[in-house]
Amino acid sequence: MQKTDLSKFDNSWYNPGGLFKRGVWFFVNVCVMQNRMNPFNGLRVFFLKIFGAKLGSGVVIKPNVNIKYPWKLEIGNNVWIGEQVWIDNLGEVKIGDNVCLSQGAMLLCGNHNYKKVEFNLVVGDITLEEGVWIGAHSVVCPGVSCKSHSILSVNSVAVKTLEPYTIYQGNPAVEVRKREFKD
Repeated sequence: MQKTDLSKFDNSWYNPGGLFKRGVWFFVNVCVMQNRMNPFNGLRVFFLKIFGAKLGSGVVIKPNVNIKYPWKLEIGNNVWIGEQVWIDNLGEVKIGDNVCLSQGAMLLCGNHNYKKVEFNLVVGDITLEEGVWIGAHSVVCPGVSCKSHSILSVNSVAVKTLEPYTIYQGNPAVEVRKREFKD
């Protein structure tokens, strides 16, 4: 087995915010956002705004949601974020109007370069445009953009851009059909 030289491991370039700010947010996140006993949506919205999140009107954030850095989060109007959603926003996350993140969905902005011995941190922003629906227990990977009204089905993994008005399913997610609206 090859021994790895970890002396080259250096992610000091990544600075998501001051230590004090991150420390205080850690406790607010645990006590308010992730607390299953806190039924008050307004309290969650209040603290996200205090910590720099840009939130539109009509945002619903259910209990037990984990958000890494609110100052790297922008949410539009009439957005629904379900229980146990994890927004691991090492990069910027932009969520458009009328988006639904179903229970247990994950938005992951960080990964590691497994091809390098240093295992460098790789960060990519995530954008969810208007009308996107991320199904329960689905994962959106770093650098992915979900275009207008696209759907990522339950337990699927988006590793590349989802085209508008298209439904994706699987791991990795592939197009299964077009999204059509009926009156």
